[in-house]
Formats: sequence, C-alpha cells, structure tokens
Amino acid sequence: MAIITLTTDFGEKDHFAGAIKGAIYTEMTEVKIVDISHSVSPFNIPEAAYIIQNAYSSFPKGTIHIIGIDSEINEENKHIAIKLDDHYFICANNGIMSMICAEIAPEKIVEINIHDKLPTSFPVLDVFVKVACHIARGGTLDVIGKNIESIKPIKNIIPFVNDEQSQIIGSVIYIDNYGNVVSNIKKKFFEDIQKGRPFEVSARNYKFKTIYTKYSDIVDFSLPEDKRFDEGRGLVVFNSSNYLEIAVYKSNSSTVGSATTLMGLEMRDTITVNFLNE
Repeated sequence: MAIITLTTDFGEKDHFAGAIKGAIYTEMTEVKIVDISHSVSPFNIPEAAYIIQNAYSSFPKGTIHIIGIDSEINEENKHIAIKLDDHYFICANNGIMSMICAEIAPEKIVEINIHDKLPTSFPVLDVFVKVACHIARGGTLDVIGKNIESIKPIKNIIPFVNDEQSQIIGSVIYIDNYGNVVSNIKKKFFEDIQKGRPFEVSARNYKFKTIYTKYSDIVDFSLPEDKRFDEGRGLVVFNSSNYLEIAVYKSNSSTVGSATTLMGLEMRDTITVNFLNE
C-alpha cells in the first residue's frame, strides 16, 4: 500500500487538510495518508524545510511527500516533483527542498506541466494530489513534467565563515514546540571549522562555552532535587537532527520560560560561534 505524507501550513481549523485527504481517497482508496505537520508557520519555507528534512527518512522507501507551503503557481514559483533517496517530493520550487538536496543529490527533478488539464485554484488539491496518486500507481515523473537540472535555493541556508576561520555566523531557522531555537549550524560543519579549538556561542546577550550531548547533562545529579535549580537554565546542544540548538532545560513558555521567552530569540536571529585561541 502506498504511503502519502502531508506537510502544510493549513492549520487544523480550516477545511484544507481534510479536503486534500478526501481528494486522495477519491483517487485511490488503497493508500495510507500520514500527517507530518499542518502547523508550519504560514509561508515559512525554512521551517517547512527543516521539518520535512528530519521526518521523511523515517518513512519506507517509495513514500510520496506532498508539501503544501507557498504553493500558488506563478512565474517565479513553479511546481516540481523530485525523486531523492528513493522518496518522492511534490512541492513548489521555492527553496523547500534545498536543505535536503544540499546533502543528497536528487535522482530526478521535473517541473510539473499538467496544469492546463486541471483546475488550479487550489494547487495542492488540484495538482499535487493528481501527481501523488499518479506516482502511487507506479507512474513515472516524465509523464507529468519536464526534466530540470536544479532547484531554487533558500537564501542564507549555509552559515557564513570568515576568512580567518575564526567565526561562524548562523541564524535561527526553526523554533520547536518547547520554544527551543534551532540554528542552521550542523554538527559536522561546526567540527570541521572548530578543529578542536575552544569556542563561545553567542545569541543576543547570552554566551555559552559548552555544547552538551543531551539536555539533562546540565543537571548536577549529585545534588538533592531541591538544591539543583536546573529548570529554566539555558544550554546549547546538538539536537537529535545534529543542528546546534539553544534551549532551556525543561522549558515551558508559560512557567519556567523558554529560549524564545527568556532570551528573546526569534526566527532569523543571528547565532554566532567564535573560536578562541588556547
């Protein structure tokens, strides 16, 4: 049975996500639909890219991923279908796939050209569903589009490194449900520049000289619980996706606070790593 995933910024209130599922089932009753997320911030391409990059590989090979973010077609925002890592992705050519494609080369990219055969006032419903079901039936990408060689990148997705290799300047690309902020600095990128040197991570007025393996590493378990005072403390980790993340231990925006509420960090804010002379 084919699997089709949905990642959108449609939210849960409106009818859009339900209508897409209904259209898929109308085309194919023997299919499994999985919601990755419908809570992407509206038109937030880096956020959607981060989510799909870290979710898709948990699905079986051959899974088809519909990404409904900023999908209205125009001269600068065409629709594409990509085969990559034995998965299929259907989305607008607006940079959403550039994070994945920076690490894994696509096997095939086509610009979808079936719009003249379909109504397109709601392209995720009208076009993306048709393409997904065509692929689920075993159809090829050549039937629904023309080959293209490259896709549109997300601006500033790669952190800046100065000529002296003494500083990385990254930015916040994602804020999770706990209010932790995720930068575009990946662990391997960091370590390749670091070369074992001590460092200082800076964001606004906050500075950190340690990157922990896990959140609870900040806790001194030798102390009695009532003496630890660990909840609400800021820390830096490489998260489960190997991105540098500024977090607050056991964060809760309404109680102990979070990296966003306590430190004022928001999307696109700068995160700097300075490497120090020993």
